[in-house]
Amino acid sequence: MASMDVPADGPVGVPAAKAGVVGPTYLTWAALGLMTVSSVASLQAAPAMAEYGLACVFLYVVPAIVFLLPQALVSAELASGWSGGVFRWVSEGISPRWGLLAIWCQFAMTTFAYLTLLGFVASTLAYVINPDLADNGLYTAIVIVVLFWTGVFVAARGGIGEIARLAVGGLVIGTLIPGALLVILGIVYLAQGNHSAAPMSAHHLLPAWTGIASLVLIVNNFLAYSGMEMNAVHVSLLRKPGSEYPRAMFMAALLVLLIFILPALAISWVIPAQQLSLTAGVMEAFRAFLSHFGITILVPVVALALVCASLGGLVNWMAGPSRGLLLLGRREGYLPPYLQRANEHDFPLRILVCQGAVTTVIALLYAVVPSVSSAYWILSVMTTQVYLVVYLLMFVAARNLRRRRPDVERGYRAPALGFMCGMGFLASAVAVVIGFVPPSQLGDNSVLGYALMILAGTVLIGLLPPWLFLKFRKPGWKMGAAEATS
Repeated sequence: MASMDVPADGPVGVPAAKAGVVGPTYLTWAALGLMTVSSVASLQAAPAMAEYGLACVFLYVVPAIVFLLPQALVSAELASGWSGGVFRWVSEGISPRWGLLAIWCQFAMTTFAYLTLLGFVASTLAYVINPDLADNGLYTAIVIVVLFWTGVFVAARGGIGEIARLAVGGLVIGTLIPGALLVILGIVYLAQGNHSAAPMSAHHLLPAWTGIASLVLIVNNFLAYSGMEMNAVHVSLLRKPGSEYPRAMFMAALLVLLIFILPALAISWVIPAQQLSLTAGVMEAFRAFLSHFGITILVPVVALALVCASLGGLVNWMAGPSRGLLLLGRREGYLPPYLQRANEHDFPLRILVCQGAVTTVIALLYAVVPSVSSAYWILSVMTTQVYLVVYLLMFVAARNLRRRRPDVERGYRAPALGFMCGMGFLASAVAVVIGFVPPSQLGDNSVLGYALMILAGTVLIGLLPPWLFLKFRKPGWKMGAAEATS
């Protein structure tokens, strides 16, 4: 197997310092942790779980135990022993070809994730322009295309330090502050003697069972927790990766759990389940809250704050998986030379431009699918299916590396790694199966037709491209980083 080692004299992708030039850029563990929170957590997910009321706590905690915890602990061990991110972990633990599949699925996931994220941004911006636009497909498609290419422009012109500042700033302004405001106003709302729209008694802690379709939304929770490992590609930018990366992961996991649970509960106190929209529910909740307190003037301000969070996460995503794909493409010659070239910031601009062309075409779904919420849900499920392949491979690789490479120094060793990998793998596999069942929220749908649509999207976007790269690659594709940046 080709060596995947990373030079020890400086961070990956950061040029060595020259005389009179500022040295390599480093990240603090807190900054990397907050970048991870920015990649994973969002108020966007709150409306989907708010309809379950108090049971949303159960529906968030269970996936956190069986998926978030193994994901965070296993990735912490892997990152403390092997820099480079998921492509290197899978390459070392299984083979470089499987590493290509892993990093491609992580990268391809963002194609759908950009659409769902920017669809949320479009519905949120509608509350600043005209709330009726929230369900307008053409408007949503235009917003997605404009903001995606703006994000590419911003990410390409800034280094990792600028991307980190945008991600952390967006998290604070658009997630932490609005989320805290939502929870505080919800508590005040109840303290004034108003009754919760959702029952809060103890026997509502568990969701009602009405068949497997009623629990399909749990799959969205796996998507919600996905991405904890994404910024591991930047682990070599930490001064002490072995100790600081696990610390960043633990902080991020706690914040993610709080951000998901508390705002969802607050929304359920005020907005009846039947009035929730999967895309516009957050702004409906804020508008109801602020209207109750007579401060609806803040609705546009909150909407803009939520947009800041989403755009910060967007730029952050652009700097992670695309860079991992670039590094593996160079080292193993899996990508055509055209896609291996980067700009002066070593940013994979050409890869993002190609992805942007695909994203622009898929964005038209919002203009042709009658229900924006339906399009949002279908794209979210495809995102989950593609990304879960990454975790299936990651858990296998981690188990193999612990058994085959016990001599490699690790700054952190996950407790009961075999059990963690087994639980995470099983949870991921179950989520894949459930993802092919149409949710009851989409109305009457053919189970076979829905499953085939999800399978087609998963294969075409997640599995076919890496197979084509391997089938048609040429010996001349392998090139050094210096040649690729010249």
